[in-house]
Amino acid sequence: MKGRVLRSTAILFFGLLLGAATAHAQSGPPISGLTGTIATEGSMKAFYRGAKKIIVTTADGVDHVYEFGKDLLVHGGKHPGPDALDGLREGATVVVHSTASGSTQAAREVDIVGEEGVKVTEGTVAHLDRRHHDITVRFDNGRTETFHLTDRAAREAANDTGAAAANAAKVVIYYTDEDGRKIVHYFKKVS
Repeated sequence: MKGRVLRSTAILFFGLLLGAATAHAQSGPPISGLTGTIATEGSMKAFYRGAKKIIVTTADGVDHVYEFGKDLLVHGGKHPGPDALDGLREGATVVVHSTASGSTQAAREVDIVGEEGVKVTEGTVAHLDRRHHDITVRFDNGRTETFHLTDRAAREAANDTGAAAANAAKVVIYYTDEDGRKIVHYFKKVS
């Protein structure tokens, strides 16, 4: 009987703790007319495997709560799916690709940024070919390199980034080395 009471108390405490964290870290309501996948860069704040939630703090200090399922794609982790998030420390840089479903944000993909994960580089767009999913970047030393965009990265690329390509937009690219190719999972225009 005593073990049952302790277990019930622990479950109640965890539920209250998760509820408080969720209430504190609620994402705002979805913006009318905005659909599709949105990529958000931030720092990992918390990972709750049992509740299937991840909390990420963006650069402006706002906490975002994302729900995830078994089909979550994780790039840069040591294990496939949500298991890759187990060893991730608070403060680790991540990019979460999510979709809105009512008032909740559903994480579809998480890119873990770091030496063993997704790499980052910065340059100027020399050419953006959405049809072939390629982006060519010119670096400060004059060298150019072509990266391949994932389907998701090509869809998420903001329209103004494509238009700005002709204006030599500065971008940050998040990529992995896969089978000798540099694959871009996310890129954004530098302000």
